[in-house]
Amino acid sequence: MSVFKKVLILLLAVVLVTGCKGKKKPPLSGEDPVEVADFIDFFQPVNLPCQFSDSVFQKKEKDSLLISAKVFAQFVPDSLLSKTFGKGMKSKIYPLGKVEIAKAETYLFTKIIAGDKKAILILCFDSKQQFIAGMPVLLPDQQTSTLQTVGMDKGHTIIKTIQRKNADGSISEGKDVYVLNTETKNFMLIMTDALDDKVTELLNPIDTLPRKNKFSADYGTGKTNLVSVRDGRKTDRITFFIHFEKNNGECTGELKGEAMLRSSTMAEYREGGDPCILKFNFTSSSVTVTEESCGSRRGLNCSFDGRFQRRKYIQPLSATRSPIKK
Repeated sequence: MSVFKKVLILLLAVVLVTGCKGKKKPPLSGEDPVEVADFIDFFQPVNLPCQFSDSVFQKKEKDSLLISAKVFAQFVPDSLLSKTFGKGMKSKIYPLGKVEIAKAETYLFTKIIAGDKKAILILCFDSKQQFIAGMPVLLPDQQTSTLQTVGMDKGHTIIKTIQRKNADGSISEGKDVYVLNTETKNFMLIMTDALDDKVTELLNPIDTLPRKNKFSADYGTGKTNLVSVRDGRKTDRITFFIHFEKNNGECTGELKGEAMLRSSTMAEYREGGDPCILKFNFTSSSVTVTEESCGSRRGLNCSFDGRFQRRKYIQPLSATRSPIKK
């Protein structure tokens, strides 16, 4: 083989090896357009449950992590930033973390600084990497007595907490809980505990779903103990939302998901990778819930176990009112 052929083969091999390495990911700090896949990949995955505190604003980020406002505006509506920081504010945007749900949504936690205003935003994209919704989930205050955190649990519920150290040494805590409403394409507040222990009425995130199944109903007692059951995506499933508060509110638990009907009166919640298992045993007037390994969804000294009475369904007035004859 001639020297020329050997050199030619060597050059071809170098080209092939270089091509196999794939294209280099573009930086997001510039002005040039980028693909949405590159924007989402810029965020590093985090394991659930995850949490970020207001102390992230004390950390100086590397310039290589900066996302320019122009690139950010390619994928996120301008209104989200203008409502949070005001129009025309120059922003420094950094990735905090990413939560990906297989064949479903991707959540991006984002740190933004605009002048003397700061915020952590959560952004959500669908399985086709189209923007669904976004909102500010943490706005730090100037008080040294408070600590704010925001995070996501294994059920993809977003939890914002604020703790305050009082003058007498005691600790007060407030909490807001959100879930993504895919139908309305926004984040919905489903529960709030005021910082000064003023508990508001629990909001049911699945209340508007169909209730044609014979067991689709609300079960429970009071305003903050609820087992809500609605129709599932298929006839062999139910959608459920559970929230309870026990021991005078010292122990709480919450879970939203879909359970399979295993018999005519029993449904079971079980998902791959999640140790939590719930069983629902129905009668015409109640549901009995039993759990296995659901410690990550509740306090340490209580459980989902319990028997909950079926509540009488009151049909909305708009649905029962007869049309007015003229």
